Amino acid sequence: MSFDTPSDLPFMKMHGLGNDFVVLDARARPVEVSPALAQALADRQRGVGFDQMAVIENGPGDAHLRFLNADGSASAACGNATRCIARYLMDETGRTRLRLTTDRGELVAVDAGGGLTSVNMGAPQLDWAEIPLAREMDTLELPLDGAPVATGMGNPHCTFFVDDVDAIDLGSFGPRIETDPLFPERTNVQVVQVIGPDRLRMRVWERGTGITLASGSSSCAVTVAAVRRGLTGRSVRLVLDGGELDVTWAEDGVWMTGLTAHVFSGTLTAAFLEAHR
Repeated sequence: MSFDTPSDLPFMKMHGLGNDFVVLDARARPVEVSPALAQALADRQRGVGFDQMAVIENGPGDAHLRFLNADGSASAACGNATRCIARYLMDETGRTRLRLTTDRGELVAVDAGGGLTSVNMGAPQLDWAEIPLAREMDTLELPLDGAPVATGMGNPHCTFFVDDVDAIDLGSFGPRIETDPLFPERTNVQVVQVIGPDRLRMRVWERGTGITLASGSSSCAVTVAAVRRGLTGRSVRLVLDGGELDVTWAEDGVWMTGLTAHVFSGTLTAAFLEAHR
């Protein structure tokens, strides 16, 4: 981040089912986040700590959202952060329906009542080149042990259906799959256990971040993968380490619905910003 005259910068800490975010509101004050600053803020001992960072900007819709992972890399989509920010903007404006833009495209967010926020994450990408994969192949059964499913939700996903998600050493399994040559932009990794025709248990390794308590785009990808495999109906409740999320693969896109929390607001000091330009 470059400043002519560094000054304090407000931020918000939010989470969706424990999937946590630092959010910068850049609508009044433009903000450019460097990979170094993102990495410093993601440090849970020396910074604030987050799974992803989100920046709210002015856009053609109600707002434009940009996302960064904990390692400073960019992400076109972040479902839970989108829901958190949608709730913040709804509270700010009193509106119950918003049109948000991201590098993924235009997303619609609505107040689902009872403190729940829904976001339409758009149509899934099912073609190998759109996800993207390194070469042409069947995205329903990748040539990896376990025959996982590949899905794009604006970011790449690799879903393994297993008998017991808790038996998987995700800390070693996740990064190995994330960086497999099959995924030129790396990939998010999910291990999933079918509990019933409308219920899935999921654990997730997020690209550029690691193990997280929840992931919105991963939940959407897993639902799409389960439907394509004939394992569930098109509306599913996902049980994640951080809570439960409802996902429906509808005609107009993949809708995800769940709780959000604005935990606290704070200020990044000029000295911290200057040290991590």
